Amino acid sequence: MIDIDNVSKWYGKFAVLTDCCTRIGEGEVVVVCGPSGSGKSTLIKTVNALEPIHRGRISVNGIAVTDSKTDLPKLRSRVGMVFQHFELFPHLSVTDNLALAQVQVLRRSRSEAAERGLRMLDRVGLAAHKDKFPGQLSGGQQQRVAIARALSMDPIVMLFDEPTSALDPEMVGEVLDVMVQLAREGMTMMVVTHEMGFARQVSDRVIFMDQGRIVEDCPRDEFFDRPESRTPRAQDFLSKILAH
Repeated sequence: MIDIDNVSKWYGKFAVLTDCCTRIGEGEVVVVCGPSGSGKSTLIKTVNALEPIHRGRISVNGIAVTDSKTDLPKLRSRVGMVFQHFELFPHLSVTDNLALAQVQVLRRSRSEAAERGLRMLDRVGLAAHKDKFPGQLSGGQQQRVAIARALSMDPIVMLFDEPTSALDPEMVGEVLDVMVQLAREGMTMMVVTHEMGFARQVSDRVIFMDQGRIVEDCPRDEFFDRPESRTPRAQDFLSKILAH
């Protein structure tokens, strides 16, 4: 479903990504982790060309993201993206936030878009809040609305860029619960997160990054249960996070 082939990117002379390669199959859940500044968020944003690359190739469901002829808005409409900060329009109601992209990008009627959006809102447990504005919701609720908005576009892939890092600790669980359910339903997911409990529970594979490189790309159980087989940098990372 996602093919990342020798992807590199620079900011000036600084290499933020170097020769990154991985493939994510349909229905697979892959967690991307690593220290801050390792290139995790940049990598996930290259998948739908929110971050352009300087070398390499990326494709989603056989469509070349890096081909200048590719209709990126059309591709992005099928690749759901959930950000660290919820990116909801504060002046629009929850229902209008859910419907807007469907109307503008998918050309659905307002009523069809609202109906689809409300079904997804119910899926994340927030149907009772359809008429509220984002500012009337908690952070966890806003993030669940953002997930519902992405699902309303009928995505074939969901990308999550640290979706819980801006939340109060007690709100993290409600967002992770929605993500766990999506994973169990077979959604292809690429998740940048520091939530190792989620990674251990749900992921099929773990990608560990350091200094812009993919250092580890292995099954979840190998990553967590056989730390002695990992690279020294990954072992150091694991020793710190698994001690708590």
